[in-house]
Amino acid sequence: MMRALWLENQTLTLKTDCPIPKPPEGEVLVRVLQAGICNTDVELTRGYYPFTGVLGHEFVGVAESGQFKGQRVCGEINAVPPGCACQPCVRGDLTHCDQRTVLGILNRHGAFAEYLTLPEGNLHPVPDAVSDDEAVFTEPLAAAFEILEQVKIGPKDTVYVVGDGKLGLLCAQVVATTGCQLTVIGKHAHKLELLARRGLRTATLENLPTRRADVVVECTGSPTGFELARSLLRPRGTLVLKSTYSGKLTLDMSRVVVEEMNLIGSRCGPFPAALQALADRTVDVCSLIHARYPLAEGLAAFSHAQKPGVLKVILNIGG
Repeated sequence: MMRALWLENQTLTLKTDCPIPKPPEGEVLVRVLQAGICNTDVELTRGYYPFTGVLGHEFVGVAESGQFKGQRVCGEINAVPPGCACQPCVRGDLTHCDQRTVLGILNRHGAFAEYLTLPEGNLHPVPDAVSDDEAVFTEPLAAAFEILEQVKIGPKDTVYVVGDGKLGLLCAQVVATTGCQLTVIGKHAHKLELLARRGLRTATLENLPTRRADVVVECTGSPTGFELARSLLRPRGTLVLKSTYSGKLTLDMSRVVVEEMNLIGSRCGPFPAALQALADRTVDVCSLIHARYPLAEGLAAFSHAQKPGVLKVILNIGG
């Protein structure tokens, strides 16, 4: 048996009698070392999606079998059934597989447990130069790198990142690697200071930039944040949506048509790029850690993660 944080009917409990999962053929048992609480986990406890099971999808662990046996690994969260021939899989869009399961989100138990399973193809070895604390950020950092997979950004482009939460701070650091004219817009001075110390330009709602941007990355997840991001975009500019929204978002589609906006949804991204950036210290993630708790205090960790101004809360699970 193992311990795990279990969600059912929007109620989170610590279970001590969950069976250790048995990996099906092609999958690997992973002993979880650390896992990070993200906004999606919190929203699931509020009914964002009707999930029952073990939460958590940001993790670092040790592979107990397969080609990476004994090595530290992190894992891509979208798992595709073997031999799936759905339209997205045929196109190579595996993260959009019609039959996929998603770690700790959709029909697959997650990382807030002592063990999890994932297909071997989902796993990536963690370089020795990357600490456990840093490796926990691989999944959200990969999501930030997806922006560069979807949008061509260069030194001459004016880019705004709207939002100074965990994802916004990661997206800002990734976008900054392009050498573009970047400004990060947020509400919280102590969060923006983390970027200012790295030489990034920041702004608050009281001193918004006057120039409209070529690209705006929306990371607030709020209707007001979306409207601000839209208002900062030039005609024929690109608006990248990194957040999901609870409820429905009101959008003036006539404005979208008249200004010929490009709207791009963006979520999961390339793990190799994220791991390389962590190994090279291109990005700083450790300054985003605000607290850590043992798994036994997981409920307290969730309460802490929901306090205003808090960034990453980490669960120490094994090792």
